Amino acid sequence: MSAQSATRPYRSVLYIPGSKERALEKATGLACDAIIFDLEDAVAVDEKVNARGILAKALTEADYGGRARIVRINGLDTDWGKDDVLAMAAAIHAGAKIDAILIPKVSMKSDLDAVANLINGVPLWAMMETTMGMLNAPEIAAHPRLEGMVMGTNDLAKELQCRFRADRLPMLTGLGLCVLAAKTYGKIIVDGVYNAFKDEDGLKAECEQGRDMGFDGKTLIHPAQLEIANAAFAPSEAEIDLAKRQIAAFEEAEKAGLGVAVVDGKIVENLHIVTARQVLAKAEAIAALNA
Repeated sequence: MSAQSATRPYRSVLYIPGSKERALEKATGLACDAIIFDLEDAVAVDEKVNARGILAKALTEADYGGRARIVRINGLDTDWGKDDVLAMAAAIHAGAKIDAILIPKVSMKSDLDAVANLINGVPLWAMMETTMGMLNAPEIAAHPRLEGMVMGTNDLAKELQCRFRADRLPMLTGLGLCVLAAKTYGKIIVDGVYNAFKDEDGLKAECEQGRDMGFDGKTLIHPAQLEIANAAFAPSEAEIDLAKRQIAAFEEAEKAGLGVAVVDGKIVENLHIVTARQVLAKAEAIAALNA
């Protein structure tokens, strides 16, 4: 994973239909950290071929600033997947800026290999939305071309045949397996969408749950969800302040020949300083993106 991808924030990852020129234009001014330009679910069957050209033009001419540009293709098992990949490869050669290709329904390592063989030099992302994908999360996360994972919770719920619960209890095993795999191999991992885009309290609760679990951010279906996700997955002022005080206290302890410090009545060891520096680095990356 590149240094840029390791520090770039992914608090809010917004889906934008690749076939909608107005939406593609509007996205240049939205306060999201990343955009998934969708050629799959958000594009009707009779628009899929034209969508490639519309999207390639936008990614060549539009200024999306520091936002990560991720293109979700159709699966290679469909009539459009292979041509999606080849069209995006041609677009990159012609000057389009694409940071990653997102592959739907990744269930095993070979699903990544198939796309990797069609396009060079572009990181791959995996939609984690099948039960087999949950069970194979470690081998998927270990793929050398993989940079990030996106939870597809709607499709996962369909495969599980589970009931909706606000606490997402039926999906926690799958979510946790993917988080463990992503963190083990140093990959980005983004939580699934929250469908009720007018329910701010529900979105906030699910964002907080995802942040507590270790997700780097959340995929979103509507610009109205951006503010809540950005706040939930950013270090709070209190967290930034604590990180600074932990680092300062530990450095003073080291000068005194001690291996631990005490901050707010709690022991601070080197492992806490690693986390504290990560908090500050994330805050700095967010500030740079917003500059």
